[in-house]
Amino acid sequence: TLENLKAAISGETGASAKYAAFAKAAKEQGYDQIARLFEATSAAEQIHIGLEAGVIAEIEPGYERPAAPEAEGIATDLNLIAGALGEIYETSDMYPSFIKVAQEEGEGEFVFTRAKLAEAVHAELYMDAYNNIDAPTDEPYYLCPICGYIHKGDDFEKCPICFTPADKFRKF
Repeated sequence: TLENLKAAISGETGASAKYAAFAKAAKEQGYDQIARLFEATSAAEQIHIGLEAGVIAEIEPGYERPAAPEAEGIATDLNLIAGALGEIYETSDMYPSFIKVAQEEGEGEFVFTRAKLAEAVHAELYMDAYNNIDAPTDEPYYLCPICGYIHKGDDFEKCPICFTPADKFRKF
């Protein structure tokens, strides 16, 4: 589990940097709503990093998080596909295998499960943005500060993953 936590932090650190670069590219290309989605997802990955680092701190005090790699955005449609593929990998492969080991070792399962559930929604949001790239709306995105879930639009009361009230969410 410890090695999986470190791998998750490394992956999430790269994803956060990548999504920040994708947000910049989307804004420059005139896709303001998609830029906000990438900004929200970059921030969500930082929440996952914090949760995973918290578990590591209990096991290995003094652990130092990896530095974020350099990242660059390209065409926004391709960035959306790359983002969706990354989130699908985390949801279908990475986190399920980490959860299995965590269950066997009795540590970290909760953190991995929350991240997996949020990542599935991120993938859906990327695909929705891709499918509607030529018909953007002005709906905001809301980020749950506890688990990294992202909701599109104002029509919700609480996080479906951790039940944090909507008024605690960060608006993008």
